[in-house]
Amino acid sequence: MTRIPHESSGEPNPLQALTLDRLRQRTSVKWRTYPEDVLPLWVAEMDVPLAEPVVRAVTDALHLGDTGYPAGTGYAQALAAFAAKRWGWDGLAVERTAIVPDVMLGVVEMLELVTGPGDTVVVNPPVYPPFYLFVEHMDRRVAEAPLGADGRLDLAVLESSFRQAVAAGRRAAYLLCSPHNPTGTVHTAGELSAVAGLAERYGVRVVADEIHAPLVLGGAGFVPYLSVPGAERGLSLMSASKGWNLPGLKAALAIAGPGAAADLDRMPEEVGHGPSHVAVIAHTAALRDGLTWLDALPAGLDSNRWLLADLLAEHLPAICYRPGDATYLAWLDCRALGLGDDPADVFLKRGRVALSSGLPFGTGGAGHARLNLAASKEVLEDAVHRMAAALR
Repeated sequence: MTRIPHESSGEPNPLQALTLDRLRQRTSVKWRTYPEDVLPLWVAEMDVPLAEPVVRAVTDALHLGDTGYPAGTGYAQALAAFAAKRWGWDGLAVERTAIVPDVMLGVVEMLELVTGPGDTVVVNPPVYPPFYLFVEHMDRRVAEAPLGADGRLDLAVLESSFRQAVAAGRRAAYLLCSPHNPTGTVHTAGELSAVAGLAERYGVRVVADEIHAPLVLGGAGFVPYLSVPGAERGLSLMSASKGWNLPGLKAALAIAGPGAAADLDRMPEEVGHGPSHVAVIAHTAALRDGLTWLDALPAGLDSNRWLLADLLAEHLPAICYRPGDATYLAWLDCRALGLGDDPADVFLKRGRVALSSGLPFGTGGAGHARLNLAASKEVLEDAVHRMAAALR
């Protein structure tokens, strides 16, 4: 495999900063779901200390007693400046944004605006399991347009899904995961432009979950969906949650293209009451002042994805792993091991390593598992050794 080194910021690797004993003092779901003899490499939490600007901003707010309700556009302004600097995109208009409780609840609100009960929402499996859970809970129908064998968008399959979704004259939406979870695929400008063209042709509204956008590795470039030609009627959800490890500080931004501003204006006012003011402060500080910390992270993740590839090749060569260009998640094809549809269950019971089962990711998930590689090299090495031992 071709390896493109990621330039380091010169800052220490955050993934090597904390010991396992220190991490086990955490009380979040990653560290409290399984017994202490299990290595947790499943849910999307990183084993890193927080960026100092985030810690300082939150601590200052607590000292001030600044724990009321969120106000202002500071978060959106910080994201707009980040997008312009990092992605060369100056089209994030602050006036076409709204604060929402988190990305998935924002997705729900956006889908509520552009579809109705019984309408179809198209997704690209294998894909983040809450796409199914939240959409079905909304009384919408999920239609699958699986990724191609290369892990990329299959535009012919997507067009067929769009055509079927609107065949009865109903409204439809496309829930785009960009970058893609769990494969780490970074969609190109050409692919996204083709998506926008198809969406306009069939009248399908695109809602893009772009939560992993800050974590693009190995020389790939993230392209915001709303930046491509034809995406004016699109909607996007972004957050500092994944880039700076802030999932417990709930806040995200809904962003509308110029042609979707009226839709965003119809979002109920009470939705904006859901985000935490302290979380908004944290996310704003991350985007505005946490760039040095963020720049140290991709080099560590880049090193880990190739370390994982080498470890698997040595100890579990039957597992097929294609390192993705984004996120800190590794999608493992374990079908050749003969462990059945849920290899994660075998690795947990026999090896005491917790991975995410591939089954909830939809079509293409059977026989797969998702591994969170945002950990120290020592933890990754231990995990692979345990997984290999589970098969002996």
